[in-house]
Amino acid sequence: MIQAADLPGTIPVFPLPGALLLPRARLPLHLFEPRYLAMLEDSLKTSHRLIGMIQPFEQNGAPALHAIGCAGRVTAMSETEDGRYMITLSGISRYRVTREVEGFTPYRRCEVSWQGFDRDMGPTERDPGFDRERFLGLLSRFFEDRGLSTDWDSLKEAEDELLINSLSMLCPFEPEDKQALLEAPSLPTRRETLVTLIEFALRGGSGEEMMQ
Repeated sequence: MIQAADLPGTIPVFPLPGALLLPRARLPLHLFEPRYLAMLEDSLKTSHRLIGMIQPFEQNGAPALHAIGCAGRVTAMSETEDGRYMITLSGISRYRVTREVEGFTPYRRCEVSWQGFDRDMGPTERDPGFDRERFLGLLSRFFEDRGLSTDWDSLKEAEDELLINSLSMLCPFEPEDKQALLEAPSLPTRRETLVTLIEFALRGGSGEEMMQ
């Protein structure tokens, strides 16, 4: 178990558009590019085995990174016959990028601050105002509209945090929408953001319009 005091000041970051990792959730990843295989190898040599997921975007025609990402610990790994890796990251905590570290590695690294994300390493969050029946009705319309399927019995039984965070990670939203879900300060605000995104999608809007 990683303690807050053990969190490093510099971590490797994996800029992957639309891939969202949240604290206490799990994200499967398929690594095959040489720079990310090197990132995995170096991460496994550390005691914390952390990799920071982060959303990239374009700024003035150049690649940039959002200020906030989420770090996950490598908790499962398997190698394919052709040298690729399937790994699972278990979300530990969000972080704020303070500076990108130049050089030395083929992958990107950042100096980060963990301050302001204390709840990420705390107990499972609750959402006292969660109207599950109304939410699942809205979700059913969204899934039907998008041609998606799911195990509804499992959704009905899932704890608040598991349900809301899993849907935030899995629903097909734009990268900027995923970033908004990541940056939500609490589980209730993430649920409210998720509901807003679903309602907006059902009205035929796009994420770009929403961000303007």
